[in-house]
Amino acid sequence: MADSIKVSAVSYINSYPFIFGLKNHSVQNDIDLQLDIPAECARKLLSGEVDLGLVPVAIIPQLKDAHIISNKCIGADGAVDSVCLFSEVPLEQIEEILLDHQSRTSVRLVKFLAEKHWNIAPKWVEANENFIDSIGGKHAGVVIGDRAFPLLKRFPVIKDLALEWKNCTGLPFVFACWVSNRPLSADFEQKFNEALQLGLNQRPHAIRAMAAMDHEAMTRYVQDVIQYELDDKKREAMKLFLDWSSNAS
Repeated sequence: MADSIKVSAVSYINSYPFIFGLKNHSVQNDIDLQLDIPAECARKLLSGEVDLGLVPVAIIPQLKDAHIISNKCIGADGAVDSVCLFSEVPLEQIEEILLDHQSRTSVRLVKFLAEKHWNIAPKWVEANENFIDSIGGKHAGVVIGDRAFPLLKRFPVIKDLALEWKNCTGLPFVFACWVSNRPLSADFEQKFNEALQLGLNQRPHAIRAMAAMDHEAMTRYVQDVIQYELDDKKREAMKLFLDWSSNAS
């Protein structure tokens, strides 16, 4: 597969429809598909280890040659359930926020919300792999992806970052989109997008085939919670977020 296009896709449940589509379409013969956490997807695309990735939108300005090659994304219009700030105390009592090492966009998003929406100035701490166990007291934490689901019943204070963004800006939010670091052929882009749509059309089947967790709940999650269309409102939201991010320290 020397001539294959190297693709890094997020390994979370919200990406299962995309992965299912890519593995069940003829485009699979054209790609070398790798499954990674979001931060690793970002690192691989930035370093040139892959040609295309489902990457955190926060890294787009860092790419020398960025091409959004699909109108599909990982987004939400309101609560997303899997990107949250977890705390045992109210926002104004939080002294420190642990930042999920798997994330890039959510780390920037929580800082935006702290500044623009919550009016708090906690200490920011880049967390290690076992940081969830350290969340407690006045030490809150941002947790993303599948690991967030078990925490939704564990903490008394939960701030869903996509919902908080919606309350602050009135806009949906885009966590990740398909970006290449070089131009790709129109033929490939068409096949790739057909594969993504194939997976979206078969979301319940993708969950049954790939998810180990509660299939009914996860099907609802990918059908009713995650929004996959990169429409005009989401592009407006991306611009607002990236403009702020580029000016933030």
